[in-house]
Amino acid sequence: MSLDFQRIAIVNRGEPAMRLIHAIREFNLERGTGMSAIALFTEPDRRSRFVREADESYNLGPATFVDDADGQRKPTYLDYERLEKALVAVQADAVMVGWGFVAERADFIELCDRLGVTFIGPSSLAVRRLGDKISAKRIAEQAGLLVTPWGGEAAATLDVAWAHAQRMGYPVVIKAAAGAGGRGIRRAWSEPELAAAFDSARREAGRTFGDATVFVERWLDGVRHVEVQIQGDHHGALWALGVRDCTIQRRFQKLVAEAPSPALLARE
Repeated sequence: MSLDFQRIAIVNRGEPAMRLIHAIREFNLERGTGMSAIALFTEPDRRSRFVREADESYNLGPATFVDDADGQRKPTYLDYERLEKALVAVQADAVMVGWGFVAERADFIELCDRLGVTFIGPSSLAVRRLGDKISAKRIAEQAGLLVTPWGGEAAATLDVAWAHAQRMGYPVVIKAAAGAGGRGIRRAWSEPELAAAFDSARREAGRTFGDATVFVERWLDGVRHVEVQIQGDHHGALWALGVRDCTIQRRFQKLVAEAPSPALLARE
């Protein structure tokens, strides 16, 4: 697949879309290229800044659709049929997705591959193995790394979730296997809270990521959330770009990301 692209479709909205538009502009200024940013938007975002700032735009239609696969209403940014039509219509030769929506969906990357559109990001294989938290934990375990205690498998039913929680002990977290951004995560301090946490996490995960799979993980108190930033290219080279501390959160969503981590600096 050629990596010489000029028309980049942005499959996201709001801040992620603006960051991608700025990145394309900066790249053009630095390299003297003429890549175009094409915003794909839904009707409520018609007058949003990312639509106005993009070089071109394409209306995907209503904000939500009913997925025939499960009868659930979901964001149109997860409607592959509409996205495929849009990518063909705008003659996109590349796609940037930011975070959320289709950013961690291997089947969308495979759709792009089928259309001959470059997905700017990891391969579908990498996403399938690491984008799914259950798969990622298993890979880490196979590599001999320590992971937060968990059920060892998806909690397909409340009974399974209950068994895993009983074995680990409370408090526990019901966590979505797909997606990111703190969505699909609910804490249960005790057994009476488990059912509500399980149902709520599954609903949000299904609505947000199109995948209601969840698992049970032991809640760790008094710890820090430190991330390692990794970048790779299509030649197979990988770089660790440093760490950032994302401990300050609200509802499991980051409010502040600080680099380098003050906790790690204190240990040096």
